[in-house]
Amino acid sequence: MAEVSKKKLAFFLITSTLLITLVFYAYQILYTPNILVDKDDRVFIIRKGYTFRKVQEELGKAAFVNDLVSFSFLARFKNYDKRIIPGRYALHRNMTNLEAIRVLSAGQHQAEKVTFTNVRLVEELGEKITKNIGVTPSEFDAALEEFVDANTEGFTQENIISMFLPNTYEVYYNVLPDELIERMHDEYKKFWNSDRLAKAQAIGFTPLEVSTLASIVQAESVKKDEADIIAGLYINRLKKNIPLQADPTLVFATRDFALKRVLNKHKEIDSPYNTYKNAGLPPGPINMPQIVTLDAVLNYQQHTYIYMCAREDFSGYHNFASTLTEHNRNASRYQKALDVEMRIAAQKKK
Repeated sequence: MAEVSKKKLAFFLITSTLLITLVFYAYQILYTPNILVDKDDRVFIIRKGYTFRKVQEELGKAAFVNDLVSFSFLARFKNYDKRIIPGRYALHRNMTNLEAIRVLSAGQHQAEKVTFTNVRLVEELGEKITKNIGVTPSEFDAALEEFVDANTEGFTQENIISMFLPNTYEVYYNVLPDELIERMHDEYKKFWNSDRLAKAQAIGFTPLEVSTLASIVQAESVKKDEADIIAGLYINRLKKNIPLQADPTLVFATRDFALKRVLNKHKEIDSPYNTYKNAGLPPGPINMPQIVTLDAVLNYQQHTYIYMCAREDFSGYHNFASTLTEHNRNASRYQKALDVEMRIAAQKKK
């Protein structure tokens, strides 16, 4: 009887010890800090195509996890190994395995800032807009081409850049290419509210035509406070069926964006963007116009100007004229000032 009691006691002690050990280990797995222990917060990136083994490798290689065995055990127990979600995930100092797996498995990934400005050609856009997200430039280009082919709103390869309004947007890292384009389309539709649509209609323009004219206005001057004047000048020309004769459209036609001075030979270029040869607007924007420039066109200044010339003080501003005689006087003053500047520059080189 005493022998049986001893065996029972031994069994009880061994079982209790194992149970306590298991409970303690389970507690450690669940609730002991194991992620970035005593380190700074960091972002962990899971790219498209990552397997659970790849996630394990990256967590260990980049020293996110102290005890990879305990993390992996709990991850498998929670079935995380079967649902890897690409994204950028904010992991915090002294996180537990349980906290980290909840973030990763729930897809609570960090929103990324997408910024694009100063884009001249649509083929340059993919590289900029996908910089901080999981979409590749080639995936973006392919999705954009599909959107252009399928849309019924008048977007073409020549004017699709109009749909992208320069700004900073928050987008999830694992956004799909078509979702990214649809997001930009939604932002475009938000911008073109009833007030702006009414203003465009009053001018006789579609939103796409506003964007095209705004791109020319933007290229003509670095001075935002004269954008509405330049817009009014070009609208006057359009109403009178006078060619815009905008030098920046010739630069765009040549695709030589280092071109500093437009010459007579450039005015003979056979291109729909040659606004010396062709009346009306070109087939699409020559850059991605800023929101402020789009609004400058919609709120253009009403006047009688149809000519413009750079000011002789080289301030970046322009002199405007309503008659060719007045314009020729302005141009003559600018040319004389330019000749003086060139002589001074030549003397300094000697």
